[in-house]
Amino acid sequence: MNQQQLTYSPFDPAVIEDPYPVYRELRENAPLFWSPAASTWVLSRYDDVSAALLDPETYSSASGIFPTPPGVDMTELFLPMLIMSDPPRHTQLRRLISKAFTPRRIAGLETRIQALVDDLLDQAPDTGTWDFVSGFAGPLPAIVIADMLGVPRNDRDRFRTWSTTLIQSSPIRGEFGPGLDAASALYEYFAAFLAERRAHPQDDLMTALVHAEVDGAYLSEEELLGFCLLLLVAGHETTTNLLSNSAVILAQHPESRRQLADHPHLVPAAVEELLRYDSPVQGLARTLTRQVDLHGQRMKTGDTVLLLFGSANRDDHAFPAPDNFDINRRPERQIAFGRGIHFCLGAALARLEAQIALQALLARRRDWDVDLNSAVRLRSGPIRGYVSLPVQWASAAPPSSK
Repeated sequence: MNQQQLTYSPFDPAVIEDPYPVYRELRENAPLFWSPAASTWVLSRYDDVSAALLDPETYSSASGIFPTPPGVDMTELFLPMLIMSDPPRHTQLRRLISKAFTPRRIAGLETRIQALVDDLLDQAPDTGTWDFVSGFAGPLPAIVIADMLGVPRNDRDRFRTWSTTLIQSSPIRGEFGPGLDAASALYEYFAAFLAERRAHPQDDLMTALVHAEVDGAYLSEEELLGFCLLLLVAGHETTTNLLSNSAVILAQHPESRRQLADHPHLVPAAVEELLRYDSPVQGLARTLTRQVDLHGQRMKTGDTVLLLFGSANRDDHAFPAPDNFDINRRPERQIAFGRGIHFCLGAALARLEAQIALQALLARRRDWDVDLNSAVRLRSGPIRGYVSLPVQWASAAPPSSK
């Protein structure tokens, strides 16, 4: 297939269902591809995507990270966010936020996450069908984020609704209203909560963010609200979709699932392969600050470029037999969390949650089936996961011999 015959849009229902065949066509025949449907250039090879991620001076994030119709400015729709900023302000914001979002704070959550995972699995039925998203993959990160921020757990259902609405609302499809309404509701909620934390500081992330200071600088009110929205959506959706995608992959690879159940110490490495094999974030956009010539074509200043993480992670120049799921692989180069200055700040938390969740799940259940005919996928092009995922247990795991 030549480039003239190729079609690609991240919002095509067929691509949302299974993007990997068209990714292969892009890598082989059109490594730099113009998508009229999404009004963006598309980069699909590992080396090209990695190089762009490591060149923020050329591939800017300041105009937004999702493909949008011509004339739409995402910075006018949402408050400032770390992920939609460039140096030097990005450097300042990251330093400020890192003062609150510390590795020590993340590591200290392990016991709490384990107890939460056990509680959610205790509520799973022994027989019949269980919605893996609403029963497990959705509540887990929502409660973790709520606990970190210090907001009531009872609000997690509202968070999930707002978050999913934001992710599902596509500017390319003209769906501005629901997403903006959800963002406004989140801003209003967190504005009141920030005010409360200023008046009554607590030992939580929200208080730490309010008081984070570097060289006499603090986060502005708008930057605080933008980070709360980013943390909720990115921290919540990434982990929910990582767990949901993992449930499907492991159901489709029962031998790997049983190997992990027998050898739980393999789970951390398997999480890296799960991230590579079916990345929760399939791609993010950048805007060119200068003209770029690549693969015999010219991209102009101001053009949008979609960097396909999901395709890069299936590139056979970076990973042998990339379409094979292999829990013994060591995919250190996978870029599901990005690379460079915008490497996901919550990557350590997502990994920790996934490792604890999968180890606990496999300790209780060796086998399960997924009903993909009844499953409901997210309709967001860049984010890959499920709104609902019916699972049915095939058998319980034997008592652990550890």
